[in-house]
Amino acid sequence: MRAPRGFTLIELMIVIVIIGILATMAILNYTSTKQKSYEAQMKSDLRNLATAEEAYFYDSSAYTTSLPLMNNFTPSAGGSIVVNEATKVGWSATASSTGTGRKCYLFMGTATPVGAATQEGVAACS
Repeated sequence: MRAPRGFTLIELMIVIVIIGILATMAILNYTSTKQKSYEAQMKSDLRNLATAEEAYFYDSSAYTTSLPLMNNFTPSAGGSIVVNEATKVGWSATASSTGTGRKCYLFMGTATPVGAATQEGVAACS
């Protein structure tokens, strides 16, 4: 009668390589999904800023660069917004997040387009 044999070294190495490949694919997918979530957060902050700017304009007949003057507007946790330009006829802003090096941009009215934003009212990231 033969004694039971275990796995050979080659078989174990093949299993380890396959697990490593699967782990690499999962990490890359996770990183990509994480970047997309940061971009979605920044775009959402810019849309909320647009609403706050329009509410401020309704009361003051001008846009503002001061976030505290816009009631009920606060960027998401880990995010920051900079209003680059604000006049009586338009504004532009840049959103950033601590989780990524990317930034998102938005402009409205006759404000000078910033960053990757090329269409009025459409947030763009780069």
